[in-house]
Amino acid sequence: MELFNGILSINGTAFLIFSVILVAAIGYILGRITIKGVSLGTAGVFLIALVYGGVFYDRLSDEMNASFVKSSLSIIDTLGLVLFVSAVGFIAGPNFFSNFKKNFKSFVTLAMIVIVSGGLACIGCMLIGRNFTNLDNDEFTALMAGLLSGALTSTPGLSAAKEAAGHNLEDAVAVGSGIAYIFGVIGVVLFVQLMPKLLKADMEKERQLLKSASSEVKNKNSDKKLIEMDSFGLMPFALAAGIGILIGSFKFKNFSLSTTGGCLLVCLVFGHFGRVANINFMPKDSTLKVLRELGLMLFLIGSGIKGGAKFVEYFKPIYFVYGMIMTIVPMVIGFLFAKYVLKLNLLNNLGSITGGMTSTPALGTLITTAGTDDVAAAYAATYPIALISVVLTEQFIIMLF
Repeated sequence: MELFNGILSINGTAFLIFSVILVAAIGYILGRITIKGVSLGTAGVFLIALVYGGVFYDRLSDEMNASFVKSSLSIIDTLGLVLFVSAVGFIAGPNFFSNFKKNFKSFVTLAMIVIVSGGLACIGCMLIGRNFTNLDNDEFTALMAGLLSGALTSTPGLSAAKEAAGHNLEDAVAVGSGIAYIFGVIGVVLFVQLMPKLLKADMEKERQLLKSASSEVKNKNSDKKLIEMDSFGLMPFALAAGIGILIGSFKFKNFSLSTTGGCLLVCLVFGHFGRVANINFMPKDSTLKVLRELGLMLFLIGSGIKGGAKFVEYFKPIYFVYGMIMTIVPMVIGFLFAKYVLKLNLLNNLGSITGGMTSTPALGTLITTAGTDDVAAAYAATYPIALISVVLTEQFIIMLF
């Protein structure tokens, strides 16, 4: 505690930077712990961030300007999200369009199945839970809509639910999201690790099913000499991410792609074409992998510390159970539908589930589990449909219930 007080006495910015570094270090240690082949991976950072936020957030707000703390954490998680999603877009871009064209109906159908299942699970919990709550109808509905956005780890869904609920009820939406977000992250992370083990999948065989399409595209320009903008490819990365942020900021009748959707879309296009004339617009693979991991880490730290701040105050076991149901039901239904109806191979199936659940952390885990970046294409294919579907579902629930 003396160390804590000492750092606070330096200045708030120094302590926030220290907090991010400390949470990252301890989180990665936790993520490395493996039990029967299953580990939290980068999601360990999220758990430590939650605990850290629960213990220190109020003290931080007391010692420093509360709005400074909140805005700083928002910058951290938004920056992380931009870095991660942009890197995923570039990585998936070379084989995204061929994969999407081949499996278009499957990806669209699966994304809608996942989100609709989540919405129905939410409505079911609402109909049952209304008999056991002391909240009024509107507040309970707002809370449940928030639980759904957290269960699906959907920031656009959270924004849509807040807007539909109105200013007086947006806190209830935020609280619900925070409660469900924990299992929304960890549940899907564990699911994508456990399913290959439960199915005793031959991962080398599964990887080979994805590699043929991507290798064909990646080899198209392998013999051409291109002009590099910089040695790491940071310039095209920054350009694509910047354009994506601008596109994501446009709204049409209260709907927008959001920063996530805008960056993903633009970086997919950049990654697909790879160059303009003789200028290379494709960052190096090593650069993309570092930015992807760095972005995921920052996103989980910013989100986790903020979520931990309110978790203890508003937590009730039954709300956590509702959130678990809203995560498990769509995830399992989506997986079974993809496996037995759409006949998707395992890695395309799991990649699609991470996109359908809009689960950024789970994609990072799946890439490690699968041993190939090619699973990002399935995530990128289902994500935009899921993004639109979850926004509409949130608005539908609040308007009708």
